[in-house]
Amino acid sequence: MLPLDDFPRFTAAAVQASPVFLDAKRTVDKAARLIAEAAGNGASLVVFPEVFIPGYPYWNWITDPVTGGAWFEKLVRASVFADGPEVAVVQAAARANKCHVVIGLNERSPVSLGALYNTLLFIGPNGAILGKHRKLVPTWAEKLTWTGGDGSSLKVYDTEIGPLGGLACGENTNTLARFTLLAQGELVHAASYISLPVAPPNYDMAEAIKLRGMSHSFEGKVFTVIATSTVSDEIITEMEKIRPDARAMLERKSSAYSGIIGPDGRAIGEGLIDDEGIVYAEIDLGKCIQPKQMHDITGHYNRFDVFDLRVNQVPQTAVTLKTGPAAEPDLTAEPMPSDSEQPQSNQDWRKS
Repeated sequence: MLPLDDFPRFTAAAVQASPVFLDAKRTVDKAARLIAEAAGNGASLVVFPEVFIPGYPYWNWITDPVTGGAWFEKLVRASVFADGPEVAVVQAAARANKCHVVIGLNERSPVSLGALYNTLLFIGPNGAILGKHRKLVPTWAEKLTWTGGDGSSLKVYDTEIGPLGGLACGENTNTLARFTLLAQGELVHAASYISLPVAPPNYDMAEAIKLRGMSHSFEGKVFTVIATSTVSDEIITEMEKIRPDARAMLERKSSAYSGIIGPDGRAIGEGLIDDEGIVYAEIDLGKCIQPKQMHDITGHYNRFDVFDLRVNQVPQTAVTLKTGPAAEPDLTAEPMPSDSEQPQSNQDWRKS
């Protein structure tokens, strides 16, 4: 991880914006413009909202599953592969502006036409994909759209700006997932969200988002960059095709918050509520040192002889294919590992 004598200082940017709904090409073009704007203001890290490409399935919250099925198909057709041409546009923008980018997308499965993942993509300043995180458990009505990821994507990436990790929306409430990232040395946490105006009546979504970021930062003594989408008039107009009162449901205020939280659990500067914009803050990883002297839950302030967290990071696939000529068994050889330990691969229907 990070050398002890190297504590980067940099500017982070949290983007609060709407996608061009269900239009991946125009959405990535918008993302590229926002990356250039943020980098022009000195940002070395730009964090985008959850499933920014090409949008969030609000229909799950306002209609029945059968009616929503037609919209699910629209989303699948508009979604992207993690190595597809749409993502390449974002990679090129990261490379051109020499900044790290974390962006949410609806990721199509290479082996199933009916499977979508809620994915956070991590891109380096050279445009290379560092890795991706697939949301472990879709939240509530989201189970009608996304399948869950596996533990292989619970990773922290060594970058020029420090150890970088991230989670999507509600899983920032998953204590064990957060601890898994912290225990790998995470110091910069990307927390991507969507605006959810259709939450229960007494639920303040903006405040809940901010609270989760403050909790992670205070517990782990890390910086958290929170980026949340907004609900555009375009999205509302589309949802009015499903039910006439959609506007009243989706215009509720205090539904989105974006901001940057320091290792003391306090927001750095002003955040954004509801409106589109970009929030900037200076991050100095050296400021994580003194708070960790008090409470370092991945170090001295824990009892690993009492607590034992085990995380399965083996990629899970639908099938393990064993190919090649049959061979006579070697009775003197060591036992083969179980299937769960075998290298796993999938056929990719796109290449067939």
